[in-house]
Amino acid sequence: MALAALLPLFIAAPLAAQDTSVATNTSAPEVISPAAQGFSGLARIEPQETRAEDRRSGTDITLGLSQGVPYRLFTLDAPPRVVLDFQEVDWSGLGEQALITEDGITAAQFGTYVPGWSRLVLALARPMQIETAAMDIDPVTAAAQLSVALRETTAEEFAATTGAPRDARWDLPAPTPMIAREAKDSLAPLLIVIDPGHGGIDPGAEAFLQGGLVQEKDLMLQFAIELGEMLVRSGQFNVQLTRDDDYFVSLERRIALAHQAKADLFLSLHADSLSEGRAHGTTVYTLSDDASDAASATLVERQERGDLLAGTDLSKADDRVTDVLLDLARVETHPRSQALARALVTGLKSQGGAMNRRPLREAGFSVLKSADIPSALVEVGFLSSPRDLANLMDPDWRERTARGILNGLLSWRIADEETRPLVRQ
Repeated sequence: MALAALLPLFIAAPLAAQDTSVATNTSAPEVISPAAQGFSGLARIEPQETRAEDRRSGTDITLGLSQGVPYRLFTLDAPPRVVLDFQEVDWSGLGEQALITEDGITAAQFGTYVPGWSRLVLALARPMQIETAAMDIDPVTAAAQLSVALRETTAEEFAATTGAPRDARWDLPAPTPMIAREAKDSLAPLLIVIDPGHGGIDPGAEAFLQGGLVQEKDLMLQFAIELGEMLVRSGQFNVQLTRDDDYFVSLERRIALAHQAKADLFLSLHADSLSEGRAHGTTVYTLSDDASDAASATLVERQERGDLLAGTDLSKADDRVTDVLLDLARVETHPRSQALARALVTGLKSQGGAMNRRPLREAGFSVLKSADIPSALVEVGFLSSPRDLANLMDPDWRERTARGILNGLLSWRIADEETRPLVRQ
């Protein structure tokens, strides 16, 4: 089977630009209309025209762009943030400090959100509502300037008007009823969704190597593609990725895309940074309500932080009734996930990989919470470990590790076909 089988599960369609310039005066989150028409190519941020300034009653933000682009603007709470989404923008040359002020904005993060779209997240020192927003287009040069005025408000009023606007072009796929999966031919390839951790605005762990910056999101995408090629060549698996480039995918969306693809397995790949206990070596995780140790708890906090920085609000994702139903569905799936993790550890050890001293652990990672898809998270290594970092940069080591995962998956498949009827009983 060819590498062409490695396809992304989701590509966001860009909005069509419209010839309207918008000035809003509202405290409620809403989609701001596009502000330009007929432009092609990637819009560039103009660092010299971009700034944030504190005022007596709030903060003003000015973003210079080489051309007008569609955008939307809203706020999120806990902690208070302002989120600006744009049709894709080249952020080259812009530094975080340009948008940080003494009293109003404490942090800024920007990057790719989904294919074709970019996101800027500003952390606020205190609750401030959007008073006005306007994009002005120069009729001669087509350069654009987006001006946003934030004004102080109470915590209660801020909380009442926060939340991402509902838009089918940005939100999760529509929910579908849970139906029994059709029995699969024992010889047919299984579909594995491989999830390269982080991406876009969320770089994950970082390390410096020979003067260059190495980011977890890039290493895991590279390894996911290499692993996918090996799995497809085995003839036993088809593979799809939750992302095939450097863009952000929320934790909730990663699971939704696996369901949309009707995946048989879900495998999330990470290479975090963790100083506690000088962590090193490969570790395989399955889902647990409580982390099995303090280091695992720290990893969960860091993995979930990506959605906070990217502006995704998951606080109302599930209700109690839904949780109960999902827990019932996991009665069958959880033992299969545990068996999967054990098989992966055995397969990795067979290739002589650098394993953690406790290679099998449990933690409450959101990406492992699928009720009907056996799932595991593999911390391939730790960027905080010089040995692991060197291994991750070594193509031969990555190939051996990928082969260990393949061997584990093959063993799991054989055993699962034999034991699954017993699990149902």
